[in-house]
Amino acid sequence: MPKVNTQSEDRFIDDLLRPTSLKDYIGQEKIKKSLKIILGAAKKRNEPSDHLLFYGQPGLGKTTLATIVAKEMGANLRTVSGPNLSKIGDLAAILSNLESNDIIFIDEAHRMNRAVEEMLYGAIDNRKINLSVGKGPSSRLIAMELQPFTLVSATTRINLLSHPLRSRFGATFRIDYYENKDIALIIQRSAEILNCRASQSAIEKIVKASRFTPRIANRLLKRARDVAEVKNSDLIGDNIVVETFEMLGIDELGLEFHDRNLLEIIIKQFKGGPVGINALSAASGEEKGVIETVYEPYLTKIGFLQRTPSGRMATKEAREWLDR
Repeated sequence: MPKVNTQSEDRFIDDLLRPTSLKDYIGQEKIKKSLKIILGAAKKRNEPSDHLLFYGQPGLGKTTLATIVAKEMGANLRTVSGPNLSKIGDLAAILSNLESNDIIFIDEAHRMNRAVEEMLYGAIDNRKINLSVGKGPSSRLIAMELQPFTLVSATTRINLLSHPLRSRFGATFRIDYYENKDIALIIQRSAEILNCRASQSAIEKIVKASRFTPRIANRLLKRARDVAEVKNSDLIGDNIVVETFEMLGIDELGLEFHDRNLLEIIIKQFKGGPVGINALSAASGEEKGVIETVYEPYLTKIGFLQRTPSGRMATKEAREWLDR
């Protein structure tokens, strides 16, 4: 089995494991069905696809879907991160260099500068952008025509996207946590690509700790593969997975130190809750946004945390798990 020694090699493997077609994409059946219709109709009309917005937790496949949209449409994909669009000129440079039917993918769209976002409105509505030429009293606006294009955006915080921007997408898709059966299929597919073998029980353990997220499932598989190689084992078995979890500092449910610490703070310092997000943020040393977007969704999904009008509460199941 090939060795993974650097982050660049790890990123290469991530790209290798990424599906490149709707046919190869596992899970999210409703989204795939809708995309087949939208993209198929656009290809029949020989037009760009309508603008698309994907939102959901990190690691669920938003970037992968954007890549697949481009592949299915036979279009060039231009990728940019929202935080990198800090100036109008940044977006203008990208839009003015688009070729006909190109797809521009803006990741972390909720972090775009508001002035940049407003420039997008004209690009989406009229395929035009207004540029200021010159300075002072002699400056003037010129309208630049754009080539037909498709905007695909992704965000983990759709509530932070303005309504004017959200309303301009032809279709908005919420990517939810994956079902265990789909995660198992993803692990099996990845194992085949990586040319490694894993027992069924080992796969089940990885599934259980994957937090219903393909990116995490693949990361656990890659690290288990590393452990198996160091141990000179041709099979990723239960013992290899257990050692991998210990190395990564996670338990059987994929809970990391920060997850457990958050629950323990609620239970011990706030007597199980309810506790407000501001107090919880101060006690844990974590930013509110991190608690809300990184920890809470999974802890809520597995029934360890409840969000009530009065604040966050740790459940009986959480207490029992931590007391094991």
